[in-house]
Amino acid sequence: MSFRSAVREGRSVVPAPMGARLPMVSTILVLLAISAGAVAAEVEKSPSSPGVQWEEGTRSAEPGMIAPDFTVLDVEGHPFRLSEEVSRKPVLLLFWSVFCDPCRSEMANLQKAQDRYAGRDVTFVAVAVDGEPLRNIIGGFARQEGYTFKVLVDEVDATGAWKVADAYGVAVTPTLLLLEKGGTVSLRRGGKIQEDEIEKALSSLLKK
Repeated sequence: MSFRSAVREGRSVVPAPMGARLPMVSTILVLLAISAGAVAAEVEKSPSSPGVQWEEGTRSAEPGMIAPDFTVLDVEGHPFRLSEEVSRKPVLLLFWSVFCDPCRSEMANLQKAQDRYAGRDVTFVAVAVDGEPLRNIIGGFARQEGYTFKVLVDEVDATGAWKVADAYGVAVTPTLLLLEKGGTVSLRRGGKIQEDEIEKALSSLLKK
């Protein structure tokens, strides 16, 4: 279960080990944020059921559909609007969490693709579903790992819904989507995806 799923259920969680490279101060800050109720306050409206992950919403980002537009901030505090980016080039979009073990290998694969396709007409974007209170921790982790693609932080809107993840019906991390230029979804995968599958999908799309 990802940290986000536990938060959506109103549970307290102890972060999964991040490995020797993650500074201990990050874990301390996370625990402080949780104990202060900063993250829980964002999602207190969400119902919960014991032993069940958060309920998956209506997916509006299946292959063949136009991906929902959104605007959220990156880890540096700069706004990112999907429609502006996807109007110019394809976008590879990955939903992840700093508390998700499989996500770290997916983020590494995303960086490899970013390096391989540098200078090509494709944008790589990762959306962290851990919430606005953890922006600094997410940003620190991204810088520590040397990610050069855009790292965004999902946030809760006035209705209590996650602006991006709920709009996309994301129920597990990692979840990966490949968007064609113009915004049509050409690929959606939940869970671990192989590096060669990303390569195949990108190569096929960029040949169009």
